[in-house]
Amino acid sequence: MSEIRLQKFLADAGVASRRKCEELIAGGIVKVNGIVVTEPGTKVDGSEDISVNGISVKTGSKKVYILLNKPVGFISSAKDQFSRKTVVDLVDIKERVYPVGRLDYDTSGLIILTNDGEFANILMHPRHEISKTYRAVIRGMLNDKQIEMLSSGVDIGGYVTAPAMVRIIKAEERESIVDLTIHEGKNRQVRRMFEAAGHAVMHLKRIAIGQVTIGGLEEGKWRNLSKRETDMLKGEYGRNGSSK
Repeated sequence: MSEIRLQKFLADAGVASRRKCEELIAGGIVKVNGIVVTEPGTKVDGSEDISVNGISVKTGSKKVYILLNKPVGFISSAKDQFSRKTVVDLVDIKERVYPVGRLDYDTSGLIILTNDGEFANILMHPRHEISKTYRAVIRGMLNDKQIEMLSSGVDIGGYVTAPAMVRIIKAEERESIVDLTIHEGKNRQVRRMFEAAGHAVMHLKRIAIGQVTIGGLEEGKWRNLSKRETDMLKGEYGRNGSSK
């Protein structure tokens, strides 16, 4: 094995996404041959004794790609410091996987888990601009001005969002159902966008990433992504990210 950066080695081994692995290294919990390493750019070739929090890390696991329909009340993390339930608890497999990106504790829907660091990086990096579609149940009904605001970009408190795609599924005076497609991932962004437009979100579910949809998968259940689906997601990168 040729030398690679330590964070890539850890991501390829299924520890976490490359970005998260950089944080783990900087946090001083990664050792190489018994010595704490805090520089993410450190090169390794895989022959070293590498550990995270005292647990040895090896590569060679088969690549796993899972689509989970996350229920409300689960943390989008492999572990939680407060011992709350995580999305990994819902997936009973021998391989070590981690969630790609996150869904808020009170948001349900599609989340992908994998042990493929390169694949996770494609989905997570902002420059790749892979779309994410959310179905929101909101109080009240959007007017034309508010739809235009969401579509063209809205200030959510020191940050103006990129243009989004708005699709009205049901519009009633008391509550409406709206699909919102974005390619960013700011903290609680969709809820903050609707709130900026004057509407509270009562329920929020992510229903698609790129062309991959949640379909009829029940909440709390998971399935393996097909090769066609993983290829489609990589194709989203090819269409959007490689030309940036």
